[in-house]
Amino acid sequence: MIEDNEMDGYAKIDKYNPKMVESISSYYASIIKDIGEDVNREGIKKTPERAAKAMQFLTHGYDLDPAGILKSAMFKDDYKQMVIVKDIELYSLCEHHLLPFFGKAHIAYIPNGCIVGLSKIPRIVDAFARRLQVQERLTTEIRNCLQDTLKPLGVAVVIEAKHLCMLMRGVQKQNSVATTSAFTGAFEDEKTRSEFIRLISANLS
Repeated sequence: MIEDNEMDGYAKIDKYNPKMVESISSYYASIIKDIGEDVNREGIKKTPERAAKAMQFLTHGYDLDPAGILKSAMFKDDYKQMVIVKDIELYSLCEHHLLPFFGKAHIAYIPNGCIVGLSKIPRIVDAFARRLQVQERLTTEIRNCLQDTLKPLGVAVVIEAKHLCMLMRGVQKQNSVATTSAFTGAFEDEKTRSEFIRLISANLS
């Protein structure tokens, strides 16, 4: 299903597992038939296979090692100020209804003798998001991975997302946005946390 990119330790989707495609396709065909569609209709005929491949891609985070992604680009450095990567796009699947939720993650850490390549932070977001998730767990998994791997002075994670299980079904409130946060170390101090919130809220461009 995946091939490793040895340049940065990040696994990239290049092909699909044919046995998994065949298995998942059969389930999708049954679902399509059960809801009253003709699985042999021209527009639907290849839908089970397409959906199976889409599901493999949307959940390929199970095949990734987030800590390994960070470890592939860790460097010793004396910098001890806040490092922020904000507005990281994320897409995930709600584990309750298998409907998408999507939004942005804002992440900061304060180094403690070690920094990480900035591109690795969005990549660990993907590694955790491309699984069946709830936003609350996604937030803490990102925080814990950064804290446990980099051993920084503190980590801050804020995620803002819209959930199609709320927008398309259920309560059907179109402007609802869920916000979750998780902090460790220095970011548990109100002053440091407030500076982080101010910086991710500011338009600095």
